[in-house]
Amino acid sequence: MPRGKKEDTPMADANPRPLPREKRFWDPYLAGLALGIVLFAAFALTGHGLGASGGLAHIVTETQGELAPEHVALNPELARGVTGEGGILDNWLVWMVAGVIIGGLLSGLLAGRFKLDTYRGPRITPQTRWALALIGGALCGIGAKLARGCTSGQALSGGAVLSAGSFAFMLAVFGGGYLLAYLLRRWWN
Repeated sequence: MPRGKKEDTPMADANPRPLPREKRFWDPYLAGLALGIVLFAAFALTGHGLGASGGLAHIVTETQGELAPEHVALNPELARGVTGEGGILDNWLVWMVAGVIIGGLLSGLLAGRFKLDTYRGPRITPQTRWALALIGGALCGIGAKLARGCTSGQALSGGAVLSAGSFAFMLAVFGGGYLLAYLLRRWWN
């Protein structure tokens, strides 16, 4: 190897320079502990676990109910999601989703990480990245509906109460994630 040239192996970056304090992430063990405390508090205070897809589904259903009430009334699946008098703000999941969005925004601002950017590999355009993200998001939404919950509802809340279906769901999520990562890796390398 020529002198002064860095070896192109994973070990070459074994001791990278530490990030400035404002760019560091939480310690994963502390973050896991904090998430466990939040989940326990959710069960203790509301009698429910955490889950974002239910809140988003409620927002979409209520919005559809305002824009096309006849369509919602004729569809039993949609009609079941409309609360009636109180509207969107009557559902605790909607408040949880709002808290996640506001909390994520505040966290990014306080850590100095908030910026508009498209994370992508060197072989993919921003437009393709956005198209794949939208397709992936739609597939995740369909999967959450079929699985009767998203990763937060199934993995966190379902796993906390030792639901066998939640463990099967997470095996499928990780299996599908690894398969797609293998198939799409050329765009990220």
